[in-house]
Amino acid sequence: MRFRRAKPQADAQTPASNVVPIDSARSAENALRRLEWTVLRRLDGLLHGDYRTLFRGFGLDLADLREYQYHDDVRHIDWNVTARLSTPYVREYNEDRDVTAWFLLDVSPSVDFGSGDVRKRSVSIDFVTVLARVLTRHGNRVGAAFYGETMDTVIPPRSGRRHVLEILHRLIHRPPPTGATATDLHAFLKGAFPAIPRRSLVFVVSDFISTSAWAPALAQLAERHEVIAVRLYDPLERELPDIGLLTMQDAETGEQVFVDTHDRGFRRRFLKAAEERETRIRNGFRDAGVDALELSTSDDLADAIMRFADLRKRRSRLAAGAVMPRTWSHDVVPLA
Repeated sequence: MRFRRAKPQADAQTPASNVVPIDSARSAENALRRLEWTVLRRLDGLLHGDYRTLFRGFGLDLADLREYQYHDDVRHIDWNVTARLSTPYVREYNEDRDVTAWFLLDVSPSVDFGSGDVRKRSVSIDFVTVLARVLTRHGNRVGAAFYGETMDTVIPPRSGRRHVLEILHRLIHRPPPTGATATDLHAFLKGAFPAIPRRSLVFVVSDFISTSAWAPALAQLAERHEVIAVRLYDPLERELPDIGLLTMQDAETGEQVFVDTHDRGFRRRFLKAAEERETRIRNGFRDAGVDALELSTSDDLADAIMRFADLRKRRSRLAAGAVMPRTWSHDVVPLA
Protein backbone atom coordinates (compact mmCIF):
# COMPACT_ATOMS: atom_id res chain seq x y z
CA MET A 1 0.00 0.00 0.00
CA ARG A 2 1.31 3.45 -0.89
CA PHE A 3 0.38 6.69 0.78
CA ARG A 4 -0.14 9.97 -0.99
CA ARG A 5 0.17 13.45 0.42
CA ALA A 6 -3.07 15.21 1.26
CA LYS A 7 -4.02 18.14 -0.94
CA PRO A 8 -4.52 21.45 0.85
CA GLN A 9 -8.03 21.72 2.22
CA ALA A 10 -8.86 24.68 -0.02
CA ASP A 11 -8.13 22.56 -3.10
CA ALA A 12 -10.27 19.62 -2.06
CA GLN A 13 -13.39 19.42 -4.20
CA THR A 14 -15.65 16.68 -2.95
CA PRO A 15 -19.17 16.37 -4.39
CA ALA A 16 -21.88 16.83 -1.79
CA SER A 17 -23.25 13.35 -2.52
CA ASN A 18 -19.91 11.75 -1.62
CA VAL A 19 -19.53 12.97 1.94
CA VAL A 20 -20.99 12.08 5.28
CA PRO A 21 -24.01 14.37 5.75
CA ILE A 22 -22.62 16.52 8.57
CA ASP A 23 -22.96 20.28 7.98
CA SER A 24 -20.13 21.25 5.58
CA ALA A 25 -17.07 23.20 6.69
CA ARG A 26 -18.48 24.49 9.96
CA SER A 27 -19.05 20.98 11.33
CA ALA A 28 -15.35 20.54 12.14
CA GLU A 29 -15.21 23.89 13.95
CA ASN A 30 -18.43 23.14 15.85
CA ALA A 31 -17.20 19.68 16.85
CA LEU A 32 -13.90 21.08 18.11
CA ARG A 33 -15.63 23.79 20.14
CA ARG A 34 -18.00 21.25 21.67
CA LEU A 35 -15.11 18.98 22.71
CA GLU A 36 -13.10 21.91 24.06
CA TRP A 37 -15.96 22.75 26.40
CA THR A 38 -17.03 19.24 27.38
CA VAL A 39 -13.84 17.13 27.40
CA LEU A 40 -10.69 19.24 27.14
CA ARG A 41 -11.54 21.27 30.24
CA ARG A 42 -11.72 18.05 32.25
CA LEU A 43 -8.36 16.87 30.90
CA ASP A 44 -6.44 20.12 31.43
CA GLY A 45 -3.33 19.41 33.48
CA LEU A 46 -3.83 15.65 33.38
CA LEU A 47 -2.02 14.66 30.19
CA HIS A 48 0.66 17.34 30.58
CA GLY A 49 1.99 18.13 34.04
CA ASP A 50 4.44 20.81 35.15
CA TYR A 51 7.22 18.32 35.83
CA ARG A 52 6.64 15.18 33.80
CA THR A 53 4.38 14.60 30.84
CA LEU A 54 2.38 11.52 30.04
CA PHE A 55 3.62 11.59 26.43
CA ARG A 56 7.34 12.33 26.44
CA GLY A 57 9.51 13.71 23.68
CA PHE A 58 12.24 11.74 21.97
CA GLY A 59 15.08 14.29 21.90
CA LEU A 60 17.53 12.79 24.43
CA ASP A 61 20.65 13.93 26.27
CA LEU A 62 22.55 11.44 28.46
CA ALA A 63 22.04 12.32 32.14
CA ASP A 64 23.20 9.36 34.25
CA LEU A 65 23.66 5.59 34.54
CA ARG A 66 21.93 3.30 37.03
CA GLU A 67 21.40 -0.43 37.56
CA TYR A 68 18.77 -2.10 35.43
CA GLN A 69 15.37 -2.60 37.09
CA TYR A 70 12.32 -4.61 36.10
CA HIS A 71 10.20 -2.79 33.46
CA ASP A 72 13.19 -0.76 32.19
CA ASP A 73 13.45 -0.47 28.42
CA VAL A 74 16.16 -2.95 27.35
CA ARG A 75 17.03 -0.61 24.47
CA HIS A 76 18.53 1.76 27.07
CA ILE A 77 21.02 -0.79 28.42
CA ASP A 78 24.61 0.45 28.20
CA TRP A 79 26.38 -2.73 27.10
CA ASN A 80 29.91 -1.36 27.59
CA VAL A 81 29.30 -0.53 31.25
CA THR A 82 27.36 -3.77 31.71
CA ALA A 83 30.32 -5.79 30.38
CA ARG A 84 32.82 -4.02 32.63
CA LEU A 85 30.77 -4.32 35.84
CA SER A 86 29.07 -7.67 35.09
CA THR A 87 25.77 -6.02 36.11
CA PRO A 88 23.17 -4.59 33.71
CA TYR A 89 23.17 -0.78 33.67
CA VAL A 90 20.78 1.49 31.80
CA ARG A 91 21.22 5.03 30.57
CA GLU A 92 19.00 7.81 31.90
CA TYR A 93 18.26 10.78 29.69
CA ASN A 94 17.11 14.36 29.91
CA GLU A 95 14.15 14.28 27.56
CA ASP A 96 12.92 16.98 25.27
CA ARG A 97 9.26 17.80 25.91
CA ASP A 98 8.46 18.24 22.21
CA VAL A 99 6.53 15.31 20.76
CA THR A 100 5.67 14.41 17.20
CA ALA A 101 2.49 12.35 17.22
CA TRP A 102 0.82 10.43 14.41
CA PHE A 103 -2.72 9.13 14.15
CA LEU A 104 -3.12 6.06 11.93
CA LEU A 105 -6.86 6.14 11.34
CA ASP A 106 -8.99 3.26 10.16
CA VAL A 107 -12.01 4.73 8.35
CA SER A 108 -13.13 1.48 6.73
CA PRO A 109 -16.89 0.71 6.60
CA SER A 110 -16.85 -1.46 9.75
CA VAL A 111 -16.01 1.64 11.80
CA ASP A 112 -19.38 3.13 10.82
CA PHE A 113 -21.20 0.57 12.97
CA GLY A 114 -23.08 1.52 16.11
CA SER A 115 -25.98 -0.19 17.85
CA GLY A 116 -27.22 3.05 19.45
CA ASP A 117 -27.00 6.75 18.67
CA VAL A 118 -23.17 6.72 18.69
CA ARG A 119 -21.06 5.03 16.04
CA LYS A 120 -17.49 3.85 16.34
CA ARG A 121 -16.40 6.52 13.88
CA SER A 122 -17.91 9.23 16.11
CA VAL A 123 -15.82 7.90 19.01
CA SER A 124 -12.75 7.94 16.76
CA ILE A 125 -13.44 11.54 15.69
CA ASP A 126 -13.84 12.72 19.29
CA PHE A 127 -10.73 10.88 20.51
CA VAL A 128 -8.49 12.16 17.70
CA THR A 129 -9.79 15.72 18.11
CA VAL A 130 -9.19 15.76 21.87
CA LEU A 131 -5.70 14.22 21.77
CA ALA A 132 -4.58 16.28 18.77
CA ARG A 133 -5.75 19.49 20.43
CA VAL A 134 -4.13 18.60 23.76
CA LEU A 135 -0.82 17.92 22.01
CA THR A 136 -0.81 20.94 19.70
CA ARG A 137 -1.76 23.33 22.51
CA HIS A 138 1.63 22.56 24.05
CA GLY A 139 3.61 23.16 20.87
CA ASN A 140 3.77 19.55 19.67
CA ARG A 141 3.12 18.47 16.10
CA VAL A 142 0.56 15.92 14.93
CA GLY A 143 0.13 14.14 11.62
CA ALA A 144 -2.42 11.67 10.33
CA ALA A 145 -2.71 8.80 7.85
CA PHE A 146 -6.09 7.46 6.77
CA TYR A 147 -6.95 3.93 5.76
CA GLY A 148 -10.06 3.35 3.71
CA GLU A 149 -11.03 1.87 0.43
CA THR A 150 -10.94 5.21 -1.37
CA MET A 151 -8.68 7.28 0.88
CA ASP A 152 -5.09 6.35 1.72
CA THR A 153 -3.85 9.84 2.57
CA VAL A 154 -1.09 11.32 4.69
CA ILE A 155 -1.33 14.72 6.39
CA PRO A 156 2.22 15.75 7.42
CA PRO A 157 2.75 16.68 11.10
CA ARG A 158 2.20 20.31 12.00
CA SER A 159 0.96 22.20 15.03
CA GLY A 160 -1.84 24.69 15.60
CA ARG A 161 -5.60 24.73 15.81
CA ARG A 162 -6.13 25.05 12.07
CA HIS A 163 -4.15 21.87 11.52
CA VAL A 164 -6.37 19.98 13.98
CA LEU A 165 -9.40 21.31 12.08
CA GLU A 166 -7.96 19.98 8.80
CA ILE A 167 -7.56 16.48 10.27
CA LEU A 168 -11.05 16.65 11.79
CA HIS A 169 -12.56 17.84 8.50
CA ARG A 170 -11.05 14.91 6.61
CA LEU A 171 -12.31 12.48 9.25
CA ILE A 172 -15.85 13.81 9.03
CA HIS A 173 -15.98 14.18 5.25
CA ARG A 174 -14.60 10.91 4.01
CA PRO A 175 -15.76 9.40 0.72
CA PRO A 176 -18.19 6.47 1.03
CA PRO A 177 -17.07 2.94 0.03
CA THR A 178 -17.40 2.12 -3.66
CA GLY A 179 -17.26 -1.67 -3.47
CA ALA A 180 -17.09 -4.74 -1.27
CA THR A 181 -13.54 -5.06 0.03
CA ALA A 182 -12.48 -6.36 3.44
CA THR A 183 -10.06 -4.40 5.62
CA ASP A 184 -6.35 -5.27 5.43
CA LEU A 185 -4.76 -3.63 8.48
CA HIS A 186 -1.47 -5.44 7.89
CA ALA A 187 -0.96 -3.61 4.58
CA PHE A 188 -1.94 -0.29 6.18
CA LEU A 189 0.53 -0.62 9.05
CA LYS A 190 3.31 -1.81 6.73
CA GLY A 191 2.67 1.18 4.50
CA ALA A 192 2.76 3.54 7.47
CA PHE A 193 6.22 2.34 8.57
CA PRO A 194 8.23 4.18 5.86
CA ALA A 195 5.84 7.15 6.00
CA ILE A 196 6.93 7.99 9.59
CA PRO A 197 10.73 8.33 9.33
CA ARG A 198 11.51 9.71 12.81
CA ARG A 199 10.69 8.20 16.19
CA SER A 200 7.21 9.40 17.16
CA LEU A 201 4.22 8.75 19.34
CA VAL A 202 1.80 6.72 17.20
CA PHE A 203 -1.89 6.15 17.89
CA VAL A 204 -3.41 3.33 15.82
CA VAL A 205 -7.17 4.02 15.95
CA SER A 206 -9.19 1.10 14.62
CA ASP A 207 -11.68 -1.62 15.52
CA PHE A 208 -8.92 -4.09 14.48
CA ILE A 209 -11.38 -6.12 12.42
CA SER A 210 -9.18 -7.30 9.57
CA THR A 211 -8.84 -10.22 7.20
CA SER A 212 -5.06 -10.29 7.76
CA ALA A 213 -2.93 -10.81 10.85
CA TRP A 214 -1.91 -7.27 11.86
CA ALA A 215 0.16 -8.08 15.00
CA PRO A 216 3.55 -8.55 13.18
CA ALA A 217 3.21 -5.20 11.39
CA LEU A 218 2.16 -3.52 14.65
CA ALA A 219 5.20 -5.03 16.40
CA GLN A 220 7.49 -3.72 13.65
CA LEU A 221 5.99 -0.26 14.10
CA ALA A 222 6.54 -0.49 17.88
CA GLU A 223 10.24 -1.26 17.40
CA ARG A 224 10.82 2.27 16.13
CA HIS A 225 7.99 4.27 17.74
CA GLU A 226 5.99 4.47 20.94
CA VAL A 227 2.74 2.90 19.81
CA ILE A 228 -0.67 3.01 21.51
CA ALA A 229 -3.47 0.91 20.03
CA VAL A 230 -6.85 2.61 20.38
CA ARG A 231 -9.44 -0.09 19.87
CA LEU A 232 -13.01 0.94 18.98
CA TYR A 233 -15.90 -1.40 19.72
CA ASP A 234 -19.65 -1.54 20.24
CA PRO A 235 -21.25 -3.64 23.02
CA LEU A 236 -23.45 -5.40 20.43
CA GLU A 237 -20.30 -6.86 18.84
CA ARG A 238 -19.60 -8.82 22.04
CA GLU A 239 -23.04 -10.14 22.98
CA LEU A 240 -26.20 -10.45 20.89
CA PRO A 241 -29.49 -9.82 22.74
CA ASP A 242 -32.75 -11.68 22.13
CA ILE A 243 -34.42 -9.32 19.64
CA GLY A 244 -36.15 -11.78 17.33
CA LEU A 245 -35.68 -12.26 13.60
CA LEU A 246 -33.31 -9.92 11.83
CA THR A 247 -31.03 -9.58 8.83
CA MET A 248 -27.32 -9.07 9.55
CA GLN A 249 -25.07 -7.53 6.91
CA ASP A 250 -21.29 -7.37 6.73
CA ALA A 251 -20.46 -3.66 6.47
CA GLU A 252 -17.45 -4.31 4.22
CA THR A 253 -18.34 -7.25 1.99
CA GLY A 254 -22.09 -6.60 1.86
CA GLU A 255 -22.84 -10.27 2.65
CA GLN A 256 -26.23 -10.74 4.35
CA VAL A 257 -27.55 -13.51 6.58
CA PHE A 258 -31.01 -13.97 8.12
CA VAL A 259 -30.82 -15.03 11.79
CA ASP A 260 -33.16 -15.86 14.65
CA THR A 261 -31.87 -14.34 17.88
CA HIS A 262 -34.58 -16.23 19.83
CA ASP A 263 -32.44 -19.31 19.25
CA ARG A 264 -30.29 -19.77 22.38
CA GLY A 265 -27.89 -22.02 20.49
CA PHE A 266 -27.26 -19.30 17.93
CA ARG A 267 -26.64 -16.70 20.66
CA ARG A 268 -24.20 -19.07 22.37
CA ARG A 269 -22.31 -19.59 19.10
CA PHE A 270 -22.27 -15.82 18.52
CA LEU A 271 -20.89 -15.26 22.05
CA LYS A 272 -18.23 -17.93 21.58
CA ALA A 273 -17.11 -16.40 18.26
CA ALA A 274 -17.02 -12.93 19.86
CA GLU A 275 -14.90 -14.22 22.77
CA GLU A 276 -12.48 -15.86 20.34
CA ARG A 277 -12.16 -12.58 18.43
CA GLU A 278 -11.55 -10.70 21.69
CA THR A 279 -8.82 -13.18 22.62
CA ARG A 280 -7.15 -12.84 19.21
CA ILE A 281 -7.18 -9.04 19.37
CA ARG A 282 -5.81 -8.83 22.92
CA ASN A 283 -3.18 -11.48 22.18
CA GLY A 284 -2.21 -9.41 19.15
CA PHE A 285 -1.64 -6.35 21.35
CA ARG A 286 0.37 -8.45 23.79
CA ASP A 287 2.49 -10.03 21.06
CA ALA A 288 3.18 -6.64 19.51
CA GLY A 289 4.18 -5.26 22.93
CA VAL A 290 1.92 -2.19 22.80
CA ASP A 291 -0.44 -0.54 25.27
CA ALA A 292 -4.11 -0.65 24.33
CA LEU A 293 -6.91 1.78 25.09
CA GLU A 294 -10.38 0.33 24.46
CA LEU A 295 -13.13 2.82 23.66
CA SER A 296 -16.75 1.71 23.57
CA THR A 297 -19.59 3.59 21.90
CA SER A 298 -21.23 3.58 25.34
CA ASP A 299 -18.18 4.99 27.21
CA ASP A 300 -17.55 8.50 28.48
CA LEU A 301 -14.51 9.61 26.48
CA ALA A 302 -12.95 11.79 29.18
CA ASP A 303 -13.27 9.05 31.81
CA ALA A 304 -11.69 6.47 29.49
CA ILE A 305 -8.72 8.76 28.70
CA MET A 306 -8.26 9.59 32.40
CA ARG A 307 -8.20 5.91 33.37
CA PHE A 308 -5.68 5.17 30.66
CA ALA A 309 -3.51 8.15 31.66
CA ASP A 310 -3.54 7.01 35.28
CA LEU A 311 -2.39 3.51 34.31
CA ARG A 312 0.44 4.87 32.15
CA LYS A 313 1.63 7.15 34.94
CA ARG A 314 1.62 4.26 37.40
CA ARG A 315 3.56 2.10 34.94
CA SER A 316 6.06 4.92 34.45
CA ARG A 317 6.58 5.14 38.22
CA LEU A 318 7.09 1.37 38.37
CA ALA A 319 9.72 1.60 35.65
CA ALA A 320 11.50 4.25 37.71
CA GLY A 321 11.69 1.88 40.69
CA ALA A 322 8.49 2.63 42.62
CA VAL A 323 6.93 -0.17 44.66
CA MET A 324 3.50 -1.42 43.61
CA PRO A 325 0.88 -0.94 46.37
CA ARG A 326 -0.66 -4.11 47.78
CA THR A 327 -4.11 -2.86 46.86
CA TRP A 328 -3.27 -3.06 43.16
CA SER A 329 -4.76 -5.89 41.17
CA HIS A 330 -2.20 -7.79 39.12
CA ASP A 331 -4.20 -7.19 35.92
CA VAL A 332 -4.42 -3.38 36.25
CA VAL A 333 -1.04 -2.43 34.79
CA PRO A 334 -0.98 -4.32 31.47
CA LEU A 335 -3.74 -2.92 29.26
CA ALA A 336 -2.76 -5.04 26.31
